[in-house]
Amino acid sequence: MAQSSKNDVRVRIHKRIRHRVRGTEERPRLAVFRSLKHIYAQVIDDRRGQTLAAASSGEKKAAIGSGGNLAGAKQVGKLIAERAQANGIKKVVFDRGGYLYHGRIKALADAARAAGLEF
Repeated sequence: MAQSSKNDVRVRIHKRIRHRVRGTEERPRLAVFRSLKHIYAQVIDDRRGQTLAAASSGEKKAAIGSGGNLAGAKQVGKLIAERAQANGIKKVVFDRGGYLYHGRIKALADAARAAGLEF
């Protein structure tokens, strides 16, 4: 049996999750991607195929130090919640992107909830 890399396993899990998780106009999908240095979040309406709001730790104007730690993930979670609410979005469905729900992924989700998003 061929060995799979961690990313191959994550992509397989993400595909399985995406069969169940769909973003609609009323309740778009909050998708998260994590790299070693940064963390990215998007609010997506899958029916129209459109990104409604986005935030990342790599943005210059957001002035987030590093997305590779919990503090950066919390700032991105707060920022994505603010941008989503500015577009009139209050409820989302969370797509953890195949990552385990702990660490930076959990910190981002908790910060988004604390800032007013429901999921």
